[in-house]
Amino acid sequence: MKGIILAGGNGTRLRPLTLATNKHLLPIFDKPMIYYPLQTLKDAGITDIMIITSGEHAGNVFKLMGSGKDFGVKFTYRVQDVAGGLPHAIALAEDFVGNDKFISINGDNILSDSIAEYVQAFSDGKEESHILLYETTPEEARKAGVAIMENGKMTGFVEKPAAPPSNWISIGVYMYDKKVFDVIRTLKPSARGELEITDLHNHFLAQGKLAASKISGKWLDAGTIEELARANNEVRHWDVSKKMGQ
Repeated sequence: MKGIILAGGNGTRLRPLTLATNKHLLPIFDKPMIYYPLQTLKDAGITDIMIITSGEHAGNVFKLMGSGKDFGVKFTYRVQDVAGGLPHAIALAEDFVGNDKFISINGDNILSDSIAEYVQAFSDGKEESHILLYETTPEEARKAGVAIMENGKMTGFVEKPAAPPSNWISIGVYMYDKKVFDVIRTLKPSARGELEITDLHNHFLAQGKLAASKISGKWLDAGTIEELARANNEVRHWDVSKKMGQ
């Protein structure tokens, strides 16, 4: 399988920190933010990775990450010229992916536990799409893509609802086979003028081809100043716990 790190966007909610650099290069405790999704991919055995970033600060990303040699991986780069949404960014990797299955992870996603078991199961299986879910608070769910649950079964997804139908959100980890690129070509921009990842989820769900796993461990996002501060504090405690063998 191949991997994609989505490290684009304008980082407007993190200004003024992002006026001079890409948000995924901001520090989370003792590492740049983008190192965390990279480690998640490496822990899952993914070493052929495309980084998709925006043009404004692409040079900073290239300078930090290089060829991938220092990380034991191989990087390919693509620039997303416009903020067209996550499916738009994923579509830029079509030639890179070829006939392989792949996993896409948002560059601001920080996971405490390995997802290797889910990646291996997807790689070995016949699923066309597989996403990871995390149970959060109603406040956090209002800022995410939320799963509509009926009798414990997913029936749909809604983006950033004012009244979340559940606390189960789709985190920024998505696994697909090559058929996803044909589906993306059928999507229409939302009222925000972007292609929405929830529309992609709903398409596969309607076809009975969306699998999902509820992750254990912690998941953190770092898209706002408050989330960035919380992520720094929590990851610091994770690091201390690991060093103490807890």
